[in-house]
Amino acid sequence: MAGSGVFAEIIEGEVFKYYADGEWKTSSSGKSVPIINPTTRKTQYRVQACTQEEVNKVMELAKVAQKSWAKTPLWKRAELLHKAAAILKEHKHPIAECLVKEIAKPAKDAVSEVVRSGDLVSYCAEEGVRILGEGKFLVSDSFPGNERTKYCLTSKIVPKFREANIQRTFAAWFLKIPLGLVLAIPPFNYPVNLAVSKIAPALIAGNSLVLKPPTQGAVAALHMVYCFHLAGFPKGLISCVTGKGSEIGDFLTMHPGVNCISFTGGDTGIAISKKAGMIPLQMELGGKDACIVLEDADVDLAAANIVKGGFSYRQIFCPCFTFFLHLVNNLGNLPHNGQRCTAVKVVLVMESVADTLVEKVNAKVAKLTVGPPEDDCDITPVVTESSANFIEGLVKDAKEKGATFCQEYRREGNLIWPLLLDHVRPDMRIAWEEPFGPVLPVIRINSVEEGIHHCNASNFGLQGCVFTKDINKAILISDAMETGTVQINSAPARGPDHFPFQGIKDSGIGSQGITNSINMMTKMKSTVINLPTPTYAMG
Repeated sequence: MAGSGVFAEIIEGEVFKYYADGEWKTSSSGKSVPIINPTTRKTQYRVQACTQEEVNKVMELAKVAQKSWAKTPLWKRAELLHKAAAILKEHKHPIAECLVKEIAKPAKDAVSEVVRSGDLVSYCAEEGVRILGEGKFLVSDSFPGNERTKYCLTSKIVPKFREANIQRTFAAWFLKIPLGLVLAIPPFNYPVNLAVSKIAPALIAGNSLVLKPPTQGAVAALHMVYCFHLAGFPKGLISCVTGKGSEIGDFLTMHPGVNCISFTGGDTGIAISKKAGMIPLQMELGGKDACIVLEDADVDLAAANIVKGGFSYRQIFCPCFTFFLHLVNNLGNLPHNGQRCTAVKVVLVMESVADTLVEKVNAKVAKLTVGPPEDDCDITPVVTESSANFIEGLVKDAKEKGATFCQEYRREGNLIWPLLLDHVRPDMRIAWEEPFGPVLPVIRINSVEEGIHHCNASNFGLQGCVFTKDINKAILISDAMETGTVQINSAPARGPDHFPFQGIKDSGIGSQGITNSINMMTKMKSTVINLPTPTYAMG
């Protein structure tokens, strides 16, 4: 159970502690923040309400720890990350239990998220050793007007051997050096996986890290941090502070000690970007991912991916791609309840195949199971009552404006049954706003240009997908869609985790993915050797 067994140290009474300086602590505020179970709508857990003074202390300790960590051999950093990954996967079940209780993630999907997170950490350790251990040597006469009087060493030579007597050579020359202190803020829907996607790159690159988990998902995140604690990372290097965003949110993001912010979430990210100042930002802020279906599409394939991408987790209907399906199942990369930024959010289908597509999607929606996450249902409660109310507002607006309801709208508390809305028009809110729930609009189009126009008129630009048997059309449409990624003949997806992942417009800043995150959390430094006379090899 959560907070028991090996995790007993992280809870006192009924309140989970926060993590600082290698210790589990109780806040001096004497206050706690309740975490509501989406299924029961009752308080499930409580976490510390940290103060601004405690945040200051965490930042101070992180700064000190980072200086020492930056001198730690790269192989040693990787070794600790591998150890944390193994511990994380070893304790997947109690962490998964937290995900079930905090965000109503189906039980099997919750376990998959933890396992996937361990795999991400291990991959990051290996990739970090590769990309941070290489460099370049530049000479000046490759640019017009220069003789060979300058050598630029942009290399960070780091031994990959474990023998203690092998020392770093050319230690003065750096290609990538750590930024310093990284503030990581993951979202509720993947509070473990999207936390480690920030933590692991920051650590392998030589940074310290402060984690501010979402309220819904904070206890799962604290359990995850304990796995890093057990791995033996230096004190102060990793911290996890919990509390109300209204009290410590802006204080964290505007703190002068922060050198980088990696944030995944919603509109809050736009406000953060305006306040953060001159520091690197990595942000993914949501999407209205469009699915364009052409006349020549494999309609069965499109329908399967629309249901997979818009509603369910495990319903995979692509028998031709056995390996791919095995991969995505193990990645845990599909949505539950549409509560994912890369869920299919609007279907733009050519009129000539719309009836067939809607019929096939409806048949698959009818097979989705609805109920509590403990039963591994496809559709489980959305995360909060306010989220359910927002979704209901979109549904009511669509009904008032004449959308066709393919199913009866049903809601019990936070649980909303899957709903497909046909004949949606651009004047309906659901055509543009992100429901983050199991409601999917279908807009019928008469041309490819109409579909591209709707996609590009959105203020979001995260992902999109196109279904067609004509690869030339697919590439032309992909080039025209103003999104960070376009999937051809598949639903949008963030993973695999080493793939680049980015959005444009209001969907975010910067690019994620393991390699991109490592590079983003470092900065370039060059040292130039000036020679008294030109020199040429064998000259």
